[in-house]
Amino acid sequence: MSADDILSRAQPPADARIAYGSDANQFGELRLPVSGQHSGISDNSQHSAISNQEKQNQKQERRKAQGQRQAQGQRLHPVVMNIHGGFWRAKYDLLHASHLCAALTRAGVATWNLEYRRVGNPGGAWPGTFEDITNGFRFLKQIAGKYRLDMTRVVVMGHSAGGHLAMALAGHQGGHAGTRANGEPKLRGAVSLAGVVDLQRAWELHLSNDAVVEFLGGTPAQMPDHYREADPMRLTVKIEQHLIHGVDDDVVPIGISRKYAELKQHEGEKVQLTELPKTGHFEVIDPESGVWPVVEKAVMSMAKGSL
Repeated sequence: MSADDILSRAQPPADARIAYGSDANQFGELRLPVSGQHSGISDNSQHSAISNQEKQNQKQERRKAQGQRQAQGQRLHPVVMNIHGGFWRAKYDLLHASHLCAALTRAGVATWNLEYRRVGNPGGAWPGTFEDITNGFRFLKQIAGKYRLDMTRVVVMGHSAGGHLAMALAGHQGGHAGTRANGEPKLRGAVSLAGVVDLQRAWELHLSNDAVVEFLGGTPAQMPDHYREADPMRLTVKIEQHLIHGVDDDVVPIGISRKYAELKQHEGEKVQLTELPKTGHFEVIDPESGVWPVVEKAVMSMAKGSL
């Protein structure tokens, strides 16, 4: 199996596909964890001669167990909003990210796998692409009640160009974990998987045939405002960040994440970089890869940890 096999593998279905806008590319796929099963206290039919007090105790235990099951059913789900990669281009869609979303949902969080307008789609590129990311994130408020989503535990995660968009969202949202006064969700953390988190460096390296130039409409000299608004390196991120990157990544060099982590840590931001030896670009989004447990642990810790 090749490292990029994840791009063509049959995709697991989502629980719901929900539009957050009117464009065909403005939707997300929602997956919900199955509530844990709690076994109640059952009668032991072998012992017919039990006292009335014992019967009463068993009834109380059954009522208690039933209450626990009901409480479990009402628990709110932490949410991981995932942003797929593909160098911001319409050629790549959200389907290849279904596997990691399904794996995280099995681990116990709701996942919101976001589609958005990309370079080549009408309205795609900057700023339309980022407007979709922001609107898709805010839309969680509208479906939170129906699907029991916990708006105090929302983590954004992205792979490759999606890692850039995740960190840009974190920079523009600002603040700390919780919800805003108007009830909108507020991010508690951001995860970048082999992310293009330094747009200036991406341009210098001409990654994917100058994909960043297509995305931002020009070079840094031609579009300085776009680079200033879009580049996570130039934004202040006030929430926890975890970068995970393969040392042998030949699509997005690990030096990009190293430079980002070094600068942000110097500026006092809470940033952790995990380097994965003998790992390329796609293993970090493949639940069947050997490094997936590292990814899952990092995401779940951020999403389900205490506030």
